[in-house]
Amino acid sequence: MADAERGGLGSPSRAGSRTGVALGVLWTLAGLLAVRQAAVVLRMPPERRFTDLETWIGENGVLHVGGSLYETDRFTGTPFSGLVLRPLTKAAEQSLGIVWTLGTLLLVVAVALVAARALPGRADGGPVSRRTALLAAPVAVILTVASLPVRNTFTLGQTSIIPVLLVLLGCCLPRVVQGSGRASGVLVGIAAALQPAVLLFAPLLRLTGRRRAAATTGVTFAACTALAWVTMPDDSWTYWVHHIAGAGLGEKPDGLANQSLHGLLLRIGLHGPVELALYAPLAIAVAVLGLRRAVHYARDGQPLLATAITGCVAVAVSPTAWQHQQLWILLAVAGRVGRRRSDRFVWPVLVVLVMTLPSTVLVPINPVLAPVGENAPLLAALAAACVVPFLSRSSAAWDAPAPTPVAEPQRGRFAWVPLLGFFKRALNRPNLLLELMLIRVGYWVYSYVRGQAPDSRSLAESHGRQIIGVEEFLHIDVEHGFNHFVAGVGWLKDSMNYYYGTFHFLVPLSLLGYLYLRRPATYRWARTALGFATLMALVGFWLYPLAPPRLMPGHGFIDTANGPQDLSHPDFGALTELSNQYAAMPSLHIGWSLWCGVVIAVVASTSWTKWLGMLYPLLTFSVIVGTANHYVLDAAGGALVVASGFGIQYVLTGPGRGALAVIPGARGESDALKPEPVRAGG
Repeated sequence: MADAERGGLGSPSRAGSRTGVALGVLWTLAGLLAVRQAAVVLRMPPERRFTDLETWIGENGVLHVGGSLYETDRFTGTPFSGLVLRPLTKAAEQSLGIVWTLGTLLLVVAVALVAARALPGRADGGPVSRRTALLAAPVAVILTVASLPVRNTFTLGQTSIIPVLLVLLGCCLPRVVQGSGRASGVLVGIAAALQPAVLLFAPLLRLTGRRRAAATTGVTFAACTALAWVTMPDDSWTYWVHHIAGAGLGEKPDGLANQSLHGLLLRIGLHGPVELALYAPLAIAVAVLGLRRAVHYARDGQPLLATAITGCVAVAVSPTAWQHQQLWILLAVAGRVGRRRSDRFVWPVLVVLVMTLPSTVLVPINPVLAPVGENAPLLAALAAACVVPFLSRSSAAWDAPAPTPVAEPQRGRFAWVPLLGFFKRALNRPNLLLELMLIRVGYWVYSYVRGQAPDSRSLAESHGRQIIGVEEFLHIDVEHGFNHFVAGVGWLKDSMNYYYGTFHFLVPLSLLGYLYLRRPATYRWARTALGFATLMALVGFWLYPLAPPRLMPGHGFIDTANGPQDLSHPDFGALTELSNQYAAMPSLHIGWSLWCGVVIAVVASTSWTKWLGMLYPLLTFSVIVGTANHYVLDAAGGALVVASGFGIQYVLTGPGRGALAVIPGARGESDALKPEPVRAGG
């Protein structure tokens, strides 16, 4: 009690201070993202500011068209949307997009705040905690602004955001929308008149006991559509009859932009009656199963999740579901999945990655995995609607998931090294799917930063001359002689080229896989050190671009893998299309191989295995020098970043050898020295 009164570690004042800092950081980030998004649009010339909005304000757009809205098939909205959004479009045209852009931004923020307010509370029926509510608002704004449905279709503005906001207000916050159900029904009905797939929310309202709201939804939709028929009879006939609720308008339905079951079946080669015969039962099955799940979670006190599931059903079963109509998928992060605390992050991380990153980032580009990335939004929508086992509030794991066992940081042999103690060493096996997602995104970040690092040829060659001069001064300039020796022995040259291109990824990944399966606690320790080492290497690539020996003109090095290069040409032919050729310092070939050697030496049970592990970085060193890809000092840089990675890991969590023998089945026998105290924590 005394500690709490003095503002100790666990005191309310200390917790409130941390919450305040977190809120400040989150709202600052949300503000920066919002300003950045608006600036991207407003910095464009007026004629390019609304390329997607040409269907509204262009020569043949809503404001100027003399004939049919659908004469060019570019306009995909309903006749009612063309009717009621005309004033907003005029504002967009007259103010050069400023009012339109800022108005869209305000609508996005409103969607995020309504979603945050609709989050479910505690299992006992109590409201969500004040701290969670405070933190959820800026997080929701950040995720919404950063999502692809908002970010890439920002110029569509209100036409894509208004239906989502109306449905959230009508389905998730009925107390805010006063009335006996009529107001909610009017909101959802107007949203359905703008996006017909939203009509799926009418069955949700009826099945959850809100019959008046469901009936009002149908009446409002019919009234709005009838108004458009009276005002625009020809356009209404074209949209509702000729194109069957807009099907076939806009881009080709078999394009990747159409993330619906219909689009997927067309992409895999099905057409005509066969495609329709398969699409119809699939759509019905998804709709029935998804709505049943949505009703269950609505009755369970999770209206936001029920709304998200219904929206995901709408995305999947619609004939066309363009990117600006996929915001429903992002709302599915509201669902809780997993009985372990460490599993709670898997589903939200997966949804956020799918909804914020391009498909090429999510999965490697190859014939097997590329279709998964290309159809990731649809797969996420189907998973949310039909598969993912979201927790009910009656579940024992709702408020009390199984904690992650952790060990307190222990002082090691280096007593002079300060231990921060911010993080506890987790001892159980991390979630595999989450690890794979983070590894994939981490590798993409690594490749992107390496590719974007400065690649000035003159600067890189200047640094190369510096490295060669230092090595000559230290009498360690062995690269030239050894490179020519390797190039003169055919089998040795071929073996080293194969080694250089293969083992760099194969060995670390294999070792990570072994550790994950057999030494989970060691896996966490090792992959953390590897991550920090790679991060520092990226800093080195950026700050010190360096031409490798094979790209240094006038020094006579031989490129054993690519053959003679035209060093008078600044692009070096097709070579630079692969990666940044000037990211040589530090050498991650040495860094990753040394990491492998250290880990093998730690986990191996026999002396000869330990020595074999340490032989790997020595072989790698001979390969990078023999193939003229790195200098000796590059190898020293790689060793330095790995040592720093292990050092940072040590400072954060302390030594880990003695803490690995506490969880049965979660480590190998060689991990154990003697048990240490362990506690459960987050």
